[in-house]
Amino acid sequence: MGISGVEDTKFRKNKLIRIKDHLIDFSTPKVMGIVNATPDSFFEQSRMNADKHLLKHIEQMIVDGADIIDIGGVSTRPGANLVSIEEERMRVIPAIQSISKAFPELIISIDTFRSEVADEAINCGASLINDISGWQFDERIIDVAKSYHVPYILMHCAGTFETMHQSTLDDSYFFRDIMLYFSNKLSQLAERGIGDVFIDPGFGFSKTLEQNFALLDFLPEFAVLERPILVGLSRKSMIYKRLQTTADAALNGTTILNTKAILSGASILRVHDVKEAKEIIRLLN
Repeated sequence: MGISGVEDTKFRKNKLIRIKDHLIDFSTPKVMGIVNATPDSFFEQSRMNADKHLLKHIEQMIVDGADIIDIGGVSTRPGANLVSIEEERMRVIPAIQSISKAFPELIISIDTFRSEVADEAINCGASLINDISGWQFDERIIDVAKSYHVPYILMHCAGTFETMHQSTLDDSYFFRDIMLYFSNKLSQLAERGIGDVFIDPGFGFSKTLEQNFALLDFLPEFAVLERPILVGLSRKSMIYKRLQTTADAALNGTTILNTKAILSGASILRVHDVKEAKEIIRLLN
């Protein structure tokens, strides 16, 4: 649906984010491809280890239409163990170095909640911080975002690393509480001079199965926050549990919900399957 006049100008202004010294317009949705530098991601095909295999996979993602690559070294699936900072560094830093050398124009996002890892990743070629914790696990990570002038992805999450999948919200107030969470944290980021911010509702984190689907219905309401919205639904348990299948068999369900997300105002689809996500955007835009 088109927006015209003053409303269109305001809409586009709110979707402009500076990355690598370029203003990127997220009023046209983008695709973020997931790369898990872990041995235990819930979706096996997203796990990358050997350098040659990694670069071949990245190249295919680019061919398929990926606008951003998101690389992480800590599995956040339910029941995952928290690895040491050193282990996380060993998983992601060499990978980022290889990717940025092979594809210097590619936008690389570092998926971490640790300031030390974010700092080193940016020095090695990353230009975006994707923090699942909203700096609740390490407050210094927003200082890293500020010092390097890189955009920050603010996700909704409650509890600790160990409890973030069990610390669900009260059904009666869960959307109100999520909106308050974002409003408060966006104010704090603004006070620190961080303006390039995406919001991620955090599907699969701190929410029941029913709340995840309700949250998708509420997605258009996040427009009031005037920030680009990242949606990460790809092959998550809310899909395969509802369909009584597995993550490996959840591509069709992912595509259906990603289509709804785009129609509801999503600016980035974070996915394992880039080609299918890009086709959604091409068809709907």
